Amino acid sequence: MTAETDAGAAEPMILADHDEAGPPAATTTTPSSIDETIDAISKEFEALGDSPSMADALRARASAPARTLARPAPAALESLASRTISPNRQLMARVQKALKEADPVVVSGKVTRASGIIVEATLPQVAVGTACVIEVGDGRLIPAEVVGFARSRALLMPFGELAGIGEGCSVWPRASAAEIPVGEALLGRVVDAGMRPVDGLGTPSLNKTAALNAAPPPAMQRRRITRPLVLGIRSLDSCLTCGEGQRVGIMAGPGVGKSVLLGMLARSASADVIVCGLVGERGREVREFVERDLGPAGLARSVVVVATADEPPLVRVRAAMAATAIAEFFRARGKKVLLLIDSLSRVAMAQREIGLAAGEPPTSRGYPPSVFAALPRLVERAGNDAGEGSITAMYTVLAEGDDLSDPVADAARAALDGHVVLSRKLANAGHFPAVDVLASVSRVMSDVVTPEHRRLAMEAREVLSTYRDSADLIEVGAYAAGSNPRVDRALRSIHAVNALFRQEPGQRFALENTLLGLRRALETPGPEVARG
Repeated sequence: MTAETDAGAAEPMILADHDEAGPPAATTTTPSSIDETIDAISKEFEALGDSPSMADALRARASAPARTLARPAPAALESLASRTISPNRQLMARVQKALKEADPVVVSGKVTRASGIIVEATLPQVAVGTACVIEVGDGRLIPAEVVGFARSRALLMPFGELAGIGEGCSVWPRASAAEIPVGEALLGRVVDAGMRPVDGLGTPSLNKTAALNAAPPPAMQRRRITRPLVLGIRSLDSCLTCGEGQRVGIMAGPGVGKSVLLGMLARSASADVIVCGLVGERGREVREFVERDLGPAGLARSVVVVATADEPPLVRVRAAMAATAIAEFFRARGKKVLLLIDSLSRVAMAQREIGLAAGEPPTSRGYPPSVFAALPRLVERAGNDAGEGSITAMYTVLAEGDDLSDPVADAARAALDGHVVLSRKLANAGHFPAVDVLASVSRVMSDVVTPEHRRLAMEAREVLSTYRDSADLIEVGAYAAGSNPRVDRALRSIHAVNALFRQEPGQRFALENTLLGLRRALETPGPEVARG
C-alpha cells in the first residue's frame, strides 16, 4: 500500500520533528508499503529468539540499518484510513504468549521483623492474599502469603517454619494465592491444601483451576431443597432427614464418635462424590480415617484434603477452603456432592491464630471478629446453585468440655440448616452412633419428607421425650402402669426404638427399610409394666 501525493509521487516525512530548512539527522527510508515495514520488524523479532535479553536486543538494534518510518502525506491519510491492514498473526501470537507468561509483579522487599508466626517486610504495591516467597540465607525459598498491613509494613504468614528467616531476607511477590488446580483426577486421592499428593501415588493431572475464595451462589438463584438425601443411618434418615443441599453441624465433645460417624456417612450416603476436609487432625488419625473409617469403597469416590495439627494456621484454613472449592468444582458439573469438614472448630481456631497474630483484638472467648466473619462465608458456599448439582455439607463442631454454648458452636448453629448432637451419655452406654435425637434438628425435614414419614418421626420423638421426662420415676419403680397413657406407650416402645437407632459402622439401610422398622418399633407391645 503506497502513500501518494496529488502529483503521484511519495512525500517522505520522518516521524521525529525537525526544521524544514535542514535534513534530519537520521537516515530516512521510505518503505514501499506498510506491509513491508511490518514484515521487516517481524524479522527483527524472529532474529532475537524466544527470550532475548536486553543486551541482545540493544546489540541487534544497533547492527540493523537505521530506519525512519515515513509519515504519509495528508492526501494519503484518507487512503490509509479506508484500508484494512492484515496483522502478522505469528507475531501477535508470540507477543500474546509472552504477555501471558510474563510476571507482572517486579517489586521486591526485605524482611524487617519476625515475631511468632508473623513476618514483617517492606513490600510496596501488594494486596492482601498475594503469594510471596522469602529467600533465606541457604538459598531456600519459603512460601508465604500477605495477611495484612501495619505501619506501612506488609504482614506475611509463611506456609512453613520460620527457621532461617532473618532481617534483610529478600521477599518476592509472585501472584495471587487465591486459586488451586482441580480436576476429575482428584477422585480416590489424598492431597494437602496445595493439591500435592500425600498418599504416595504421584501427582494427579489437574487441568482446571478453582477459586479458594469463590462467592456463594446468589440467594435468589439457589434451587430450593426439595429432595431428601438418604444417608443410610437410621437415626438420621428417620427423625433428622437431610435434604440435598442442606448444611448440617455435627456437635460433640472429643471421643464421642465424630470421625466414625463421618466414615459411615462417606460410605453410606447416596452421593456421587464425597469431599473430606481433615483440618487440624492428629497425624495418626489421618491414615486411620482413610483406611478404616472410609475404606476402599468410600475412597474410590472421595477426595480427602489433609492439614494436620502441626501445620501452620494458614495451611489449616486453606485446607477447608480447598475442600469447599473442590466440592464447588464437582457441583458445577452436575454432581451430587457430600462435603465433610472435620472440624469447623479447628478452622475457627486457626483463623483465631491468624487474626490475633495480625493484631486483631480478641472478643468472645479470645476469638477475634474475623473468625465470626469467616465462618458464614465458608458455609454459605455449600448448598444448591442454579444448576443440577448440589453440595450437602456436614461440619463437625468440637464442643470443648461438652459445652454446646461455645461461641463457635453458637455461630455454627446460627449459620447452618440444622445440627446433630452426639451425646456422651449415649456413647458411654454403648449406643452408637450416639445421636441425641431430641437435642438435634433438621430445619428442612418438613420440605423433603412425606406426611406419613413426618408422623412417624413425631411419634418417635414423643416416645423418647416422654421416657426421658419419666426416667427417674421408672428407674426407682415409683411409676404405676395405667396412670399415664403416654408413659405407658413410651415404656412399650422405647427399647425397640433405641435398638433401631443403634447401628454398626459397616451397615447401611435404605429409607424404606428404616421407615418400616420405625413403624414396627412404635407398634410393638413391649414388656408388661407392673401396676400399682
